[in-house]
Amino acid sequence: MADSTPLLLSRPDSSNESKQPTSLDETIERCIGEFGLAQLLQAILVSFAWVFDAQQTFISVFTDAEPKWHCTSDSCTSVSDICHLPQNSWAWDSPKDTSIISEWGLQCASSIIKGLPASSFFMGCLIGGLMLATLADSLLGRKNLLFLSCLTMSFSGLFTVFSSNIWIYSALKFVNGVGRATIGTCALVLSTELVGKRWRSQVGVIGFFCFTLGFLTLPAFAYMNRGSSWRTLYLWTSIPTILYSILVYFLVRESPRWLFVRGRKEEAVTTLKSIATAGSSGILMSFSNLEFGKESWNVDTYSAIKILLKKKWACRRLLTVMAVVFGIGMVYYGMPLGLGNLSFNLYLSVTFNALSELPASLVTFFLVDKLNRKDSLLVFTTLSGVCSILSVVMGETSANLQMGLELVSFFCACTAFNISLIHTLELFPTCVRNSAISMARQSLVFGGMFSPVLVAVGSKNRFLSYGIFGMVIGICGLFVICLPETRGRTICDTMDEEEYNSTNNDLPVLG
Repeated sequence: MADSTPLLLSRPDSSNESKQPTSLDETIERCIGEFGLAQLLQAILVSFAWVFDAQQTFISVFTDAEPKWHCTSDSCTSVSDICHLPQNSWAWDSPKDTSIISEWGLQCASSIIKGLPASSFFMGCLIGGLMLATLADSLLGRKNLLFLSCLTMSFSGLFTVFSSNIWIYSALKFVNGVGRATIGTCALVLSTELVGKRWRSQVGVIGFFCFTLGFLTLPAFAYMNRGSSWRTLYLWTSIPTILYSILVYFLVRESPRWLFVRGRKEEAVTTLKSIATAGSSGILMSFSNLEFGKESWNVDTYSAIKILLKKKWACRRLLTVMAVVFGIGMVYYGMPLGLGNLSFNLYLSVTFNALSELPASLVTFFLVDKLNRKDSLLVFTTLSGVCSILSVVMGETSANLQMGLELVSFFCACTAFNISLIHTLELFPTCVRNSAISMARQSLVFGGMFSPVLVAVGSKNRFLSYGIFGMVIGICGLFVICLPETRGRTICDTMDEEEYNSTNNDLPVLG
């Protein structure tokens, strides 16, 4: 079919030589030259959004924790049920305002009420992802949505300081989740679309390092403010996010790929000139001689989702990716949420889990160009599942062994998630890439929504938590076999181009 060929072509010159179709990916890579300082600074600035993403995701581990208490009279013992003791027979070890549980007297509330803020946050992430994800591929673009998302997350976090009860607090956590939903997706897509194929994988991993940094700073902030109000922790994480949002608005460049797909060629050329390395000006001058054809389907707010569901091969890829990431989400969110059930110090437990993300990012950084995506995902999801189950079977003999197996399982889940995002980024073209990655991240959150319930049930029977985590991630990881391998491929920009290249390169299109 004529409209199935790549859509970016060079005008014929005075010679009669036939020109082969040139992809937008190759053309942009020629224009921006080698990976330069301007591209590095843009990638780091964009990826830094992951720091604040991580802080807001796990902040409730400290602000919503139930503090320890002690007896103040002889009628009380440390093994007594606090709900059956007179109010004057016990007291909190820390000041009352160090947690929402102690400040609002929720120690005897049902588990549903105690978990309402966290559930509201995850629900906001789901709804926000479904509502806002396609705006990055259609109306707003990557940069504008990143700016608005960071601004929403920061101000909702700031307003949380003024919460007077759990209902207002939960409502603001919902808004916080809506704002946070698309930050990681926009940051990943925008940072990788500002560079060529050679550096795409390494730049994508920068965001994972930043997420680890944000995760690590959280227990540090919490420890420094351990005797202060839980509101202080929100101030420490919200105000820097507001300042970061201002930097994004004035300093970050929009994706030249998205600008070209939207038909805004002049803006795309201006962006390329601003980030191009020395010696590429001659190529940039010839950029005006390029013809670009728009996608053959109409672009509106939800057209990205529509086209993903309409094209059978795209729909099957998306559903398969979401199945794999769902299983990863069970472990990725379940492990940190279950730290309160362990006998370890809470600050150290969170720190150890955060440190597990660092080697996961390093493994992804150094091996992402050497290992196939499918094989890596299969190995890490299987290993995560096995270690999670072994932590139940063998962990009873030693607390240290149990903690070690849990950390290995969490490390493997983190690595699998990093690789799955890189794989998803390469599976879908520019016109729907942001929406596809966002749907994958929503599947991660959806898997995480089941984790609090399993953690609560697993407080008495650990197999019902970590055992189920292991089985789910192991089974879901097998779905990766149905996906095509993408290592070393040139990413496409339109659905027609992706289908054309997949067919001509003998790459399975799955339908």
